[in-house]
This record gives sequence, C-alpha cells and structure tokens, in this order.
Amino acid sequence: MANVAVIGAGSWGTAISLVLADNGHDVLLYGREEEHVDEINSSHTNSFYLKDTPLPESIRATTDLNEALEGRSIVFLVVPSSAIRPVSKQLNTLLKEPVTIVHAAKGIEPKTHKRLSEIIAEEIDPSKRRAIGVLTGPTHAEEVAVRKPTTITIACEDLDVADEVQELLTNDQFRVYLNSDVVGAEYGGALKNIIALAAGMTDGLGYGDNAKAALMTRGIVEIARLGVKLGANPASFSGLTGIGDLIVTATSQHSRNWRAGNAIGRGEKLEDVLGNMGMVVEGVRACEAAHSLAKDAGVEMPITEALYNVLFEGKSPHDEVKKLMRRPQKHEMEQVFHFEE
Repeated sequence: MANVAVIGAGSWGTAISLVLADNGHDVLLYGREEEHVDEINSSHTNSFYLKDTPLPESIRATTDLNEALEGRSIVFLVVPSSAIRPVSKQLNTLLKEPVTIVHAAKGIEPKTHKRLSEIIAEEIDPSKRRAIGVLTGPTHAEEVAVRKPTTITIACEDLDVADEVQELLTNDQFRVYLNSDVVGAEYGGALKNIIALAAGMTDGLGYGDNAKAALMTRGIVEIARLGVKLGANPASFSGLTGIGDLIVTATSQHSRNWRAGNAIGRGEKLEDVLGNMGMVVEGVRACEAAHSLAKDAGVEMPITEALYNVLFEGKSPHDEVKKLMRRPQKHEMEQVFHFEE
C-alpha cells in the first residue's frame, strides 16, 4: 500500500483517487472548495464534477494542502495547466521529503511556451522531488469513475519510477503503459485539445463525418510535425498520447474541448462559451501557445492557425475552412513521414 496525495478534486483528480483507492492505496485528496471536500468526506460523492458516482469510503479529502502532503511519497498533480506553476510554488514551500510527482494536466504555458514538467522542475527544488512523471492518454473521467475499461500512459525519463506508477494504478479496468518520451507525451496531450476544439466546431457547422475525419488525420500530422521539431519521438504520436487521446477528445460529448468548439461552430461567442462551461477548456489556451510556438519554430500548422484566427482574430469559421481547402496541394506521404518539411 502506498501513501498518495492527489492535488485537485475536480473530475479527473477524483477519478484517479478512485482508481488508487480501488487498488488499496491510502489516498488523501486535496480540494480548494470546502463544500466539495465536505461532500466527499460525508456522502462519498463529488456530484458537481461526477454527478452521483459513488466514491470508495477510503478516500479522504482536505482543504489543507500541508495536511494533504504530510507523509505522502507520491503526489499526483491534477489541476488545470494554468495552475501548475502557482501550485508547484506552494508544494516547494511545503514538501519536507523528496516525492515522486506525477502531473495529469495537459497544456503549454502561453507566455513561456514551457511544457508542464518543465514548469514543475523550475518551481520545485531537485532536493524535494525524486522524479517527475506525466500521466496522459485517452481518458474521460466520467468513464474511469464508473470503471469502464481505460488505457493510459505514464511517461517518465526514469523508467523505474514509471514502473512504480504503472504498478500503483493498474487493475482490471485501468491498464497503464510506459513511455520514456516525456516531450512527446506532453505535446501530444496538449496539442490534441486544439484539434478536438476544431473537430467540435466542424460538427457545430454541420460539415459531417468526412470533414471531421480529415481534420483529425491532418491534425495529428501537424501535432507530430511540431512535436518532433521540439524533440519528441515521432512514434509517441501514433500511441495513446497522440492518436488515442485525439480520438477520444475529438469525438465524444464528454469532451469540454469538443463541446466548446461545437458551441462556437453553432454561432456562440467564445467568451460566452467559456463562461457557460464551468470548467477549463484547455484547447483555447493551447491554441494561443501553439500558434506562437509554431511561428518561432518555423513549423507549418494550418489547422491551428485557422482556429487561432477564429478564436482570437474574429474570423469566420466558414472562411477559414475554405482557406484550408484551397491551400497549395501536397503529397500526403511526405507530410506524414518528413515532419521537418
């Protein structure tokens, strides 16, 4: 049995806590909202995020971050990407012994263009962390919470640590694969949200299955093109953190990115969509970061650029689709296998 802290009592943090509790580990879940924490402790539900899904009674929750960390050897950091830096700063002041840190967020910091593990490494002293891992892949918390079969990837440069996390989480409903390519895992997880947002938009526009299939296929190419340019292993984008995560996020109504894109495609304004969503839509933030990253790296990302024009430049979605369709003709295989072009 391991002593585990899960930082972030949203849908995904709660679902990860449930998997850990099912496997017999001692789980303490940290949340900022007292009413959510009280509900978890008294009713063993977290209805705001996971409706009436029952939680194991062994899961305890707290609003005290110091209490959440006390005596814990593994810390799962399950907060929105925008919170990774401030929360990491807090952890650095509170951690007394080195711990394994596994983040389960997906994003890129817009101003610095840093990956989330890079931010954690900047903010938490090396003496206070044993390793930094990334938990990512095609996972809807709503399905994990009701124990539907799910596969996921733990990426870490230290494969011994990754193996420990794999053993910690794996059970009959939750299968974990190892990957040493942290760069690819993080870029795959962050950039697929952009394509998922665009896929929701195509559905909202009524363009049909052909358009969405094309968007997803070409989308994974531009994700890989940027990722490889920035040091990722191209094989990672053919796995769970690439194609797998893109499929689940771009095709399911569980996906906040798909739902947000769908609403925008139906004519709603971005600020209204984000205000009504009630939860973070990571694809919006990732689109802004990736658009800038691609320009700096000299990488062509036409779908990302088109989405950026719709979200931040007020351009018409229909006009941007026409521009994509009339781009200079390409050779498909060169685009797939020669990412540097």
